[in-house]
Amino acid sequence: MRRALALAQRGEGFTRPNPLVGAVVAKGGKILAEAYHARFGDAHAEILALEKAGEEAKGADLYVNLEPCVDFPGKKRPACAEAIVRAGIRRVFIATRDPNPAVSGRGVARLREAGIEVVEGILAAEAQRLNEVFFHWITTGKPFVALKLAMTLDGKIASFTGRSRWITGPAARRHVHELRRRYAAVLVGANTVLTDDPALTVREVEGPQPLRIVLDSRGRIPLSARVLAGEAKTLVATGEMAQEKEEALGARGVEVLRLPGPDGEVDLPGLLAALGQRGVDSVLVEGGGEVAWSFLAQALVHKIYFFYAPLILGGRTAVPAVGGQGFPDPAQAIPVRDLTLEWVGRDLLLAGYPEYAERERFARVWTKDSGTRS
Repeated sequence: MRRALALAQRGEGFTRPNPLVGAVVAKGGKILAEAYHARFGDAHAEILALEKAGEEAKGADLYVNLEPCVDFPGKKRPACAEAIVRAGIRRVFIATRDPNPAVSGRGVARLREAGIEVVEGILAAEAQRLNEVFFHWITTGKPFVALKLAMTLDGKIASFTGRSRWITGPAARRHVHELRRRYAAVLVGANTVLTDDPALTVREVEGPQPLRIVLDSRGRIPLSARVLAGEAKTLVATGEMAQEKEEALGARGVEVLRLPGPDGEVDLPGLLAALGQRGVDSVLVEGGGEVAWSFLAQALVHKIYFFYAPLILGGRTAVPAVGGQGFPDPAQAIPVRDLTLEWVGRDLLLAGYPEYAERERFARVWTKDSGTRS
């Protein structure tokens, strides 16, 4: 199963909105064949592995990290459960069931109906973590949101002069490109565009380009911004924008989405709902500090990636990683669970999952009182 998980991860960024799946066919303690779902629209992992195993698949065991699929309306690829039955597989080991309502439990039932022994739950936690984006999107219809910040040890993302290049080292910056490949969309605020003029593309690794999203509450984005050019698509979410500016952006192939929230700010829950309806399964929020606070204060962040550089910047007016008003009491701060630490070159990456108590009440209270702005 660990091998199946490792294989599945190879499809990261390429299979969305499909899940990551790896499959291993084994018999008598020997691996006969293995495969993974490499790209959306391509053959599924189980089908490929069985084809490689050929006649040897009869009486063998199949290890797969996600419940094999069945036929359902709109499905384009052959059902993996039926292929497993035809191949004569003896046992199937599954890490997790597929949360897709069209599949969940039906794949397991079909295999057992055919007399195949099914063992579930092997490395379930690891498998759920691997497909956390898919599991969230398929069950909620909204994107999985990750927040990435790169900061000094004292929590600054830019100096008092506004300079931020480069706080983290080359290895960490390359890792960010891997994250951009992994997530369907990358989001920043207008201040980041005005200050840093980022391209927000995948460059240092191979992979598909994400949808670039700019939160621009009042139409301040310059038409010369790099985020408006290049091979990736761009969406500007705004609360209010002059008609002339919207038309000029449209002439550059940029979509403008008007989502006015309180005080003319962008309605972030509305934005995520709209993205989910378009099939955008995940969003990587890259900054800046005010945008980070807006998402956190509304309990919209599901995962954090905080890069810490071995630097101390100081400065009362230096830019903090998370801005906004903040919480008045440490008891009201957002706890983060399941933390992991790893060195990325010279920098330290801390990843984890914010945990919101009474999520809806929390979001309602803090968006009202905190004065969040994008």
